Amino acid sequence: MVNLLRWRALPAIWKNEAPRGPWGNGGGSGNGGSGNGSGNGGGNGPRNPWSVPPEGRRPKPGGNSLEDLLKRARGGGGRNLPGMPTGSRLWLMVIGALLAIWVLYTSIHPIGPRERGVVTSLGSYAGTLTPGVRLTLPAPLQMVETVDVANIRTENFPTSGENLMLTGDQNIVDLAYSVRWDIRSASDYVFQIAKPTDTVRATAESAMRAVIATTSLNDAIGEGRARIEGQVQVMIQQILDEYNSGIRIQGVAIQKAAAPQAVDEDFKQVTAAQQEAQTNKNNANAYAQQIIAAAQGEAAEFDKIYEQYKLAPEVTRRRMYYETMEQVLARTNKTIVEAPGVTPYLPLPTMRGGGGSAQQVAPQAEPQTGAAK
Repeated sequence: MVNLLRWRALPAIWKNEAPRGPWGNGGGSGNGGSGNGSGNGGGNGPRNPWSVPPEGRRPKPGGNSLEDLLKRARGGGGRNLPGMPTGSRLWLMVIGALLAIWVLYTSIHPIGPRERGVVTSLGSYAGTLTPGVRLTLPAPLQMVETVDVANIRTENFPTSGENLMLTGDQNIVDLAYSVRWDIRSASDYVFQIAKPTDTVRATAESAMRAVIATTSLNDAIGEGRARIEGQVQVMIQQILDEYNSGIRIQGVAIQKAAAPQAVDEDFKQVTAAQQEAQTNKNNANAYAQQIIAAAQGEAAEFDKIYEQYKLAPEVTRRRMYYETMEQVLARTNKTIVEAPGVTPYLPLPTMRGGGGSAQQVAPQAEPQTGAAK
């Protein structure tokens, strides 16, 4: 019970006791206690570092710097930094700095060697910037749109599936091709057409269909590809020039030209038959050329013989007779009888058998006239 009363009396003791420092009791007199200093009683000794000062707790340095800055900007309380403007003057400086950054950012334009800058003044065309670092009025007085004029763009047709077109001979061809283009005039490219890519695609497809409509199927899938590509390129360029699009067509390339997939097998058979017919025609032409060449050679030879015949008709006639007989008798069976006398044995079975060898009979003693059969 005594201990409980003692603990209940401790708060009152702490409340009435003056704060003590580490070197004294901090009493009211300057010489009180064992030390020479005092606490809050007005002595000359050191103050207790753990006690609260009479003017209150001091703010931590830098803890409320943003809050203080805002207070100074609003003209509120707080201490001002030396040389720091306050109130409306500070806001004017911030706005001026932002305006300066905006002017520099929108007035200086680095243009690459492959680019051109299209300048507009309040929406109207004002000029084109060449490569380099260029200056203009800040936005929104002048705006600059950078265009890559050296980049070659490629449009592929079709994007997916088949691309069927009607040929001039009422056939259908599945055609795949590509169109390459770049920018010739940056100003026309920006102002004259709203959707340049869509315009190029629509123009290329229209031109290709127009050219294929005047071309046969054999030309479209065969040797006529180069001609079709050239005609399509010229037609696309003419249409785009009429629009003043500022676009230049670099080239057209046909990547695939074949019959539709549904009739591809039959078309291959027709193609094979056409190739065979062309082969036979070429062979016939070659044979005809050989016959004509041989006939021309014979005619030239006859002309030479005729010239000789006119100079000596009898001699030429006899020579021609001998040459003809030689050619005829060279392919027949012959029996030659020489000397005077009669042949004792004539090999008729051998002669009738078609043997091509000549039989020679030994001559008899009596002289007789020889005969050839």
